[in-house]
Amino acid sequence: MTDAIIKIGILLALFAATFIIVQAMLNVAWARRSRLNTINQRLRMISEGRTREEVVSVLRKNSGTDFSAFPQPIAGWLTALERALRSAGIQFQTSQVIFGMAVAFGLLVAVIGVAASMSGFAMTQGTVLLILTLAFCVAVLLPILVISASGQRRRKRMEEQFPVSLDVFIRALRAGHPVASAIDLLTKEMPDPIGSEYGLVADEVAYGAELSDSLAAMAERWDLEDIRMFVVSLSVQNETGGNLAEILENLANVVRARASLFLKVRALSSEGRMTGWILSILPVAAFVALFAINPEFYLDVAGDPIFILVFVLLMVMYTIGFVTIRLMINIKV
Repeated sequence: MTDAIIKIGILLALFAATFIIVQAMLNVAWARRSRLNTINQRLRMISEGRTREEVVSVLRKNSGTDFSAFPQPIAGWLTALERALRSAGIQFQTSQVIFGMAVAFGLLVAVIGVAASMSGFAMTQGTVLLILTLAFCVAVLLPILVISASGQRRRKRMEEQFPVSLDVFIRALRAGHPVASAIDLLTKEMPDPIGSEYGLVADEVAYGAELSDSLAAMAERWDLEDIRMFVVSLSVQNETGGNLAEILENLANVVRARASLFLKVRALSSEGRMTGWILSILPVAAFVALFAINPEFYLDVAGDPIFILVFVLLMVMYTIGFVTIRLMINIKV
């Protein structure tokens, strides 16, 4: 009986010690995660010992690239891809991403082509077209859709943070801080993505740029009308004078009213937007998944002469549907 009690006591002590150790480790991990989440990327890089030049180069990696040498459709697509990469916070240049997609596309074409040949399928025009389309969907189309979705999430967070940053800015002005000092305060108080963006503005001003020009560049990077109104308010106040805190307070009210209206529109159009995303992603995902599970489903009929005509027609119809859906769900408020 005594031995049993001793064993139970030892087990309970081991359980209590293990529980305390695990709780201590989790508390440390949660505290570290909380600390990392409360500061922005710029402050993390500065705390790591990076110089301001390095910080600015990282934050502006996908900003202001000139694509005018390309034809207009290609230049527009490259500009949209650069903006999506910047919004998603991906620390790779547009040329690096395109090069990676091209390499992945070539490798997939080679691997699928060799596998199809070793499996006994003839390399007809339909088979080649099928392999090229599959490689394009996996190496180019799906990554672009993922980058676009990630960029939209960060852009939405930017829109939600901007009225809060205006409130902090107004309080700093009423406390007696100058405009530059209030901007610097935002770089320390606001999390990403807007905290790093204000930090980039503060660094540009420290290097001699005009505050209104830096804020205007920030508005162009994110393509947000609210920030453009903020820039206009600062410019008008510099020219005419007046109570900047009161002006920005009125602007914050307008921004919140627009945000409320925008959320109502998003709620009313949520079914259409979700349908649009499903209809855009599902055909590509189903095509890739079905080919990966049962490639004979496509390769057995790829040699038929009518396959090329029908397959091209399907791709054209998908492209028309994708563009039409994007135009329908892209509601401006």
